[in-house]
Amino acid sequence: MSKSRALSSGLTISVFDRTVLYLTVSLTGASVMVLELLGTRLIGPFYGVSLYVWSSLISVTMIALAFGYWLGGRIADRMPRIRLSYLIALAALTTVIIPALTRPVLLLTDPMGLRAGAFFSAFLLFTLPLTLLAMTGPYVIKLAARQLANVGALSGSVYAVSTVGSVIGTIALGFYLLPVTGSRAVLYGLSVLLGMLALMLALYERRGTGQQFTIMSMALIFFACLGGAAFAYENNRTQPWGKGLTLLYESESVYGWVRVIDDETQKVRFMMSDASTISAADIDNVRQGLLTYQWVTQRLPLFRPAAKNALLIGLGGGHIADGLEKQGVKTDAIEIDPAVAEAALRFFDYRPSGDLIVGDARYEIRQLTKTYDLIIHDCFTGGSEPAHLMSIETLLELKAHLNPGGILAINFVGFTDSKRQRPAQLVYRTLGDAFAERRVYISEPGSEFNDFIFMASDEPIAIHVGQGNPKMLELLSQRRYAMAEGDLVVTDDFNPLENLQVSKAEAYRKVLLERVGMDVLLR
Repeated sequence: MSKSRALSSGLTISVFDRTVLYLTVSLTGASVMVLELLGTRLIGPFYGVSLYVWSSLISVTMIALAFGYWLGGRIADRMPRIRLSYLIALAALTTVIIPALTRPVLLLTDPMGLRAGAFFSAFLLFTLPLTLLAMTGPYVIKLAARQLANVGALSGSVYAVSTVGSVIGTIALGFYLLPVTGSRAVLYGLSVLLGMLALMLALYERRGTGQQFTIMSMALIFFACLGGAAFAYENNRTQPWGKGLTLLYESESVYGWVRVIDDETQKVRFMMSDASTISAADIDNVRQGLLTYQWVTQRLPLFRPAAKNALLIGLGGGHIADGLEKQGVKTDAIEIDPAVAEAALRFFDYRPSGDLIVGDARYEIRQLTKTYDLIIHDCFTGGSEPAHLMSIETLLELKAHLNPGGILAINFVGFTDSKRQRPAQLVYRTLGDAFAERRVYISEPGSEFNDFIFMASDEPIAIHVGQGNPKMLELLSQRRYAMAEGDLVVTDDFNPLENLQVSKAEAYRKVLLERVGMDVLLR
């Protein structure tokens, strides 16, 4: 009896056998986590990288793992002709086609809405490869078990090794692979890795049968065809955008898919991060921002004419900082995404008047040693939003960096109608627990969907006499808004903003699609 048959019948297992099988479960464990994390990079640009996208991907992964464990165990017992190498090869094949399936799947699920659409997109794209990868665990246990007395220890070892592989895959992807390459390159690389693992297992399973040369030849032909098809697909893939739209810049950073696009028809240059527009400018004068809320925010020196320095959290195209600089206010900026900072410098002619800090706001705020006359909190967009930056804890950290009488201004997207205004009211209430004085403006009077510009300070907030021309003051007064108190304070422990903002995200997405078309959100 050959050694491979002895193994499959459960009679013996050598150190070499154990090494091969443990390598298999570690690589498949790593692959599971890589696929789960990459899901946000494929679905996020269309639905936004929100709690719902993450919940969908985690749920789909858990469903696939549960089903894969069950199915793998049954097939390992009842269908010994289906070999482990077959499962890995199928996992490689279903992984390599994910990029080609992403667009049609997203278009298919779009009518379902944000939550259902995100879930079923993840389900359709990732269930098959994840299920196949999960099936390897029971197979390996079946192959490696020598006697019933060892099954418990062996099962524990197999799943421990698989989990270690998952940890390694997670760190490798987040710390090294994505920052250097992109999601599609990682997917293709993962499929090649799984294909090589399948080839290794096929040779391992057929030792002594004289079929190694045939298997190797067929594998080389298969991978050559698969690699050629993937290469041809990527090189012939074009963005089917409408006339007048030109992609100037694209970068897949750790935090999102950042692009700068010129709309020649509307004479607008805009920057997008995933499914959110974070800056818009006149295409003939890129330092001229076109977002109304930024115009309101740039009027902060009317309330504090003596202001000399400011901190901007959330750079966008740098237009707020530019507007303040023109009024003699030196502005430091914190931007989490290096791709956004690069795009602002290269394509919106942003010229820092102060420090440009690239890093996460909560961390970088704690490292600050300066205090400021003005702090502008502009991390909220129409799409997904970092709700943790709106808690009372964050506001108090910011307050600690304000000079006496300084103003904190926050941009927050929401609705003015009473039925959907609760998120904005919670922000207003939370500011009231941190500051003595508050004032609210909106960007578009008369519109239900709006940017709220909250101002907060420990001293009265009012326009100083003699500041601004009459026309400017009239436009600003038209945007003054009376806000009701919310029913609770947003904290790090209890933060319902993202859940409450689902209708806002869907409304924003509708507006965005009407303006630029769905193809802009598809990769």
